[in-house]
Amino acid sequence: MGTSHFWRGVACTLGGATLWGFSGACIQFLGESYAITSSFISFVRAAVAAVLFIAVVLVTRREALLSLLGARAACGPLLLFGVGLYLSQITYAISIEYTNAGTATVLQATCTVFVMLFTCLKLRRAPRLPDLIGLVCALAAATLIATQGDWGVIVLPVAGLAWGIGNALSETLYIMAPQRLYSRWDRVTIISCGMVISGIAAALVWVVQAAGGGAGSSLVPALDAVGWLALIGGVGLLGTFAAFGLFLYGVSLVGSVKGSLLGVAEPAGAMIIAALWLGTAFSGADWLGLILMAAMIALVSLSGAKGEQVSEAAAPPVS
Repeated sequence: MGTSHFWRGVACTLGGATLWGFSGACIQFLGESYAITSSFISFVRAAVAAVLFIAVVLVTRREALLSLLGARAACGPLLLFGVGLYLSQITYAISIEYTNAGTATVLQATCTVFVMLFTCLKLRRAPRLPDLIGLVCALAAATLIATQGDWGVIVLPVAGLAWGIGNALSETLYIMAPQRLYSRWDRVTIISCGMVISGIAAALVWVVQAAGGGAGSSLVPALDAVGWLALIGGVGLLGTFAAFGLFLYGVSLVGSVKGSLLGVAEPAGAMIIAALWLGTAFSGADWLGLILMAAMIALVSLSGAKGEQVSEAAAPPVS
């Protein structure tokens, strides 16, 4: 893989993480302004992204789609990929409910530890020094930005800790599950299939909740034009379709370890968007977090294009 592909992967991964931050701001706005459930948000965002992804593939990559769906060995990784995509969204929302946004973000960032651990076990090698230093910088930056340097905001009841670790593991699952598929099928087709599976899972959960819930009116909230724009445009289109597309495409180029580290830039992206959009001032913790985040990005990027992604790309094709 050439250096240009590696840098394209870095840019896409960071772009996807930034759009995740934007979707977080939209979800916060929806939660504060409307009576809306996490299952409904997850269903709408997954459905919007799935429809857009599959439309693109049907128009531009129909043969690749049929080839992928016809390969038995691809079924397991695709199913794990799609389920992981959905679980990462719903477990994060539940983690916030049991703790708070800062605590959930810090727990989510531990995904980088799991990805690095599982990758090193798979490749039977020790972590590279730049990746280890980048991991420390990423976790420290995410913690500073999410907590503003106040450890008192960290709330860790047993249920919250369990859901937070579950969120980190589900992110690890969707980052690593499709890695071997990238050597045979194009990335957009793989991502599209995973997003459709995620949409189906989200729809099933929402239907089950509708069947067992109380008043049906609370399941589909009364949103005005601004609410629907934030939900479909901000969360579905930009925060899921564009964000996951960019992030997963980037991960397929730079590798799972580097991709997971770069993905921790999400809280920094959210902070910058909040400052530019809402006029939120930067604190000292924010500035220090940004410096650490920049150091992590530099370490991951400058470690070169001949890193883990080459090892993973060399895996035998799936047939």
